Amino acid sequence: MSKILTSPSSFGQISNEPFDLLTEAGFEIINNPYGRKLTEDEVIDLAKDCIGIVAGVEPLTARVMDALPKLKCISRVGIGMDSIDLNYASQKGIIIRNTPDGPTRAVAELTLGMTLALLRKIPQAHYDLKNKVWKKQTGNLLFNKVIGVVGLGRIGKLVSQLFIGLGNPVIGYDPFADEAWALKYGVKLSDFETVLKTADITTVHVPGNEDGSAVIGVREIDLLKPSSFLINISRGGIVDEQALYEALVQKKLSGAAIDVFSVEPYSGNLCDLDNVVLTPHLGSYAEEGKLLMEIDAVNNLINALK
Repeated sequence: MSKILTSPSSFGQISNEPFDLLTEAGFEIINNPYGRKLTEDEVIDLAKDCIGIVAGVEPLTARVMDALPKLKCISRVGIGMDSIDLNYASQKGIIIRNTPDGPTRAVAELTLGMTLALLRKIPQAHYDLKNKVWKKQTGNLLFNKVIGVVGLGRIGKLVSQLFIGLGNPVIGYDPFADEAWALKYGVKLSDFETVLKTADITTVHVPGNEDGSAVIGVREIDLLKPSSFLINISRGGIVDEQALYEALVQKKLSGAAIDVFSVEPYSGNLCDLDNVVLTPHLGSYAEEGKLLMEIDAVNNLINALK
């Protein structure tokens, strides 16, 4: 019986359906026993006899692939491919799949939730009251705020539509912008710098630069209005964390909400600030969206191996 590694630490916790699909297709399942992201050595050990991996964000490097001679397919639960050496996989004839639709709604709704939490200082008020401190936090309204959306792919489009539904003007940037879609929903398309200079709330939904450099660095943060807010629920490293920290300390920016970090788990200096909302990379962690991604990833793997 052919073996499959299911590597995400929380895989199958919402429902057994992803496991059932693999079993019904005739595969033996090797599950992640550690409850955390796997290391290269752990992937090699667990997947040594596997023909497929239902993958999370563990490092699937050239070294790992060379150690897995039976491997034919890597099916990612999620969108990002940063942890996979795609060029080497192509050289070895390993099929790569991902699930671009699964996390869209979950990430878009988290963006909206983070925006409201940031503006109304909900986490700070919650923390005070949990510590029996009765302190009223004065925040800001979402009403009439200009939303700047950097990256208008699936998630950026839905984020835009959610804010437009609430009556907010939206200005967006994407080098390959869908002009027909923007016209339909009333999104004003502009260049990158104009979006940064104009927006009251800038939310970033891009895959990142190929060289790994920050999309939002010192120069870009300097373009933001001091009264504005920055949200990153895309990729760690998209926003220069040190530059963001310095801007928040120096009040060059009102606040930020960050879900993804260059090194995870994160314990850096942003944790010391009270004008930032931090979450532990839970963009896709809504039960409905997470289960859909797992099912899609399993079906992608089964179909590829057929």
